[in-house]
Amino acid sequence: MKQLLQNLKNGQTTIEDVPVPTPRAGQALVRVAASLVSAGTERMLVEFAEKSLLGKARSRPDLVRQVFDKMSREGILPTLQAAFNRLDSPMPLGYSSAGTIVALGAGMESFQVGQRVACAGGGYAVHAEYNLVPRNLLTPLPDSVDFESAAFTTLGAIALHGFRLAEPQLGENVAVIGLGLLGLLAIQLASAAGCRVWGMDTNPERVALAQQFGISAYQRSQAVDSAAAFTANRGFDSVIICADTSSTDPVELAGVIARDRARIVATGAVGLSFPRKIYFEKELSFINSRSYGPGRYDPSYEENGKDYPIGYVRWTEGRNFEAIVGLLESGKLKVESLISHRFPIEQAADAYEIITGKKKVQFLGVLLTYDQTKDERRKTIDFPSVVGLSSSVIKLGVLGAGLFANATLLPALKKVKDVELVGIASAGGLHAAHSAKKFGFRYACSDDEQILNDPEINTVLILTRHDSHADLVVRALQAGKHVFVEKPLAVNGNQLLVIQDQLQTTNNQLLTVGFNRRFAPLAQQLYNKLATRREPLHMHYRVNAGYIPLNHWVHDPEQGGGRIIGEGCHFIDFLTFLAGSGPVSVSALALPNGGKYREDNVSMTFSFADGSIGVVDYLANGDKSFAKERVEVFCGGQVAVLDDFRVLETVRDGKKKTIKLMGQDKGHFNEMQALVHAIRSGQPPIPYEHLIGVTQASFAAVESIRKNGEKVKISA
Repeated sequence: MKQLLQNLKNGQTTIEDVPVPTPRAGQALVRVAASLVSAGTERMLVEFAEKSLLGKARSRPDLVRQVFDKMSREGILPTLQAAFNRLDSPMPLGYSSAGTIVALGAGMESFQVGQRVACAGGGYAVHAEYNLVPRNLLTPLPDSVDFESAAFTTLGAIALHGFRLAEPQLGENVAVIGLGLLGLLAIQLASAAGCRVWGMDTNPERVALAQQFGISAYQRSQAVDSAAAFTANRGFDSVIICADTSSTDPVELAGVIARDRARIVATGAVGLSFPRKIYFEKELSFINSRSYGPGRYDPSYEENGKDYPIGYVRWTEGRNFEAIVGLLESGKLKVESLISHRFPIEQAADAYEIITGKKKVQFLGVLLTYDQTKDERRKTIDFPSVVGLSSSVIKLGVLGAGLFANATLLPALKKVKDVELVGIASAGGLHAAHSAKKFGFRYACSDDEQILNDPEINTVLILTRHDSHADLVVRALQAGKHVFVEKPLAVNGNQLLVIQDQLQTTNNQLLTVGFNRRFAPLAQQLYNKLATRREPLHMHYRVNAGYIPLNHWVHDPEQGGGRIIGEGCHFIDFLTFLAGSGPVSVSALALPNGGKYREDNVSMTFSFADGSIGVVDYLANGDKSFAKERVEVFCGGQVAVLDDFRVLETVRDGKKKTIKLMGQDKGHFNEMQALVHAIRSGQPPIPYEHLIGVTQASFAAVESIRKNGEKVKISA
């Protein structure tokens, strides 16, 4: 399918062929008929992408600070590689579309194939021939609402949510500052609600268009006097700012024309420097409207389809979408006259020439249209074969093409000899296509089954979200593939048991987990220094993990497993690597969550069969600019300190030895080399008892936390 993409690195806006997405549970595949270009959000994104690196840095000093923090922790080269990889990722544009459902995932019983729908959401309702949309971001369309009008649904919901936040009453005076697309929708909504509506814009053509809707609208020079006359010098009960400007003039004007104790709502991106005197004297209330309504930015609502009870949240974003569609159906909201341009998707780049001002033409509503006479659902995109590939026995398929895959694992894999990159899949297809082109895979697709059932592929890398790991591991082993899966191996005991049962029935297939740290060069040197030990070890692994917001998927017990199971297993594995066997018991305590954390400030003490003790302090409450990881080992008269996989220091008999690397190396390249060697030799790179034991230990650690530090035995 064709999709419009923005490259943040070089600023190019292009139309690319990508695989048609495959719907998962709770999703619908929608064949798009029309999508609306946002002259605000999308223009800002394109303009940011077109800036030089210096320009990008000046416009986002917060990101620059993050880069310098990462640089101080991990070194210059790895940081620059990570930054450029992030910039190089394709950015889908668009968030408002309409079309027809052509396929449904599980759990979508209330929708039907062939149903007409409006679609919403950044990353979902994108400018592409097909959209993959979760249930709460879909709104059924009556036959009387055409697709072009329905493409305005999301923007209409933004205007409607701003209007609701103003809390206007029937007959009140409502002002709308800024009569662009958002403002022209807002004045119609306010009028339909029975309010007396006044509007202002600096553009006389938009003022004239507002007047065609029967609204009292004026230019900036007339604003103050006309507002006073309109309200009989009382001022407006509510002011909705829909302007798109860095100027503070809209906020200042709102304060001047508002009545005492009025409510002012900003739905547009405006300068927010407040004139204290007028806002203080009138005791004005100011609200920044957050997009479409309650549910926005909540993964449980938008991604997982969990609705809010109507008795507690009357107007969610989904119900706002329904209200806009209802107003379109009744004719109380008219959008036909707001459409200034239509472009077929093949000419979408021309639309951005207009909204960014490169083409000096007046515009308002810019639509992209899609040919409805063809239905080519190509789930696979083929790429030219890379010259020089050997006919090695390692023929690789990859599931997942996210940031970690593109920034870390695939670059490391690309350096490994005698590996043929056959196919790569991602849920939406877009990132798989980008990765295939970048790293030289033969094809990209959106369907896991194609990779698992490809007879040419003998090894599968699983780089998807945590909750899918166990199922994909079992299916890949059943398909006769060798399997590498990123950590964690499983997020609960039942998943782990299924994997263990499957391992009992496999023939020559190998399984390994992405515990890369044990393969790091300095980790190998540390291990060698301890190889002749005759005493138990005392190991301390301190992890400055950094804070992750509570709504992040990794905290979800079902999707991510929580941070100890999802990431803490890395550090348990490292202790297991040094000790030579898995832990036999654990006692763990966590700091109080305090409404900010979720069992991610934890101290875990593991005991091992040989008497060794390992402590993992996993902390989310530190400063991320500080080094992330530090390992200290005491044993037999010697001390070893591994600092963030950049420096290894050993002390014995009063003599200190230090090994420093040019940059951080956490072992990803060596890990990939070990995978190739293991497949050829028939011996897993990590003993299965380690893989199983570490996973069980992470479950036991969480159990101990819940039991307030009670020692928990770890199953053999």
